[in-house]
Amino acid sequence: MNDRALDNLCILVVEDEYMLAMELRGHLTDAGASIFGPVSTIKGALELLDASPQIDCAILDTNLQGEMVFPVAERLQALSIPFLFTTGYDASIIPSQFKHVERFGKPTHMSKLCQAVGKMVGH
Repeated sequence: MNDRALDNLCILVVEDEYMLAMELRGHLTDAGASIFGPVSTIKGALELLDASPQIDCAILDTNLQGEMVFPVAERLQALSIPFLFTTGYDASIIPSQFKHVERFGKPTHMSKLCQAVGKMVGH
């Protein structure tokens, strides 16, 4: 992946683990993306979606402080914005309507995640 493989992408990052959120933001911005967030709550993510219609894609942690992120995934799906999940859980927690969505286990390999984001949006 080249250094600027995600140029001009606006990515919503929804992650409640501070260090992971900062690491993810660093890797994505190094690849040229603009980051919305990171946000650590469902409410914060939905508010950013309402305020930022130019979001190209999203990375969603499945569990945010004990709440499952699926209301955000539903909103993204309704807006036709592609997304992927990061999770420490196995695939059984993912509702059937999201079984097609790519899932990255934690700990996450950042360069592979960045590649998947680029592929997801056709970069």
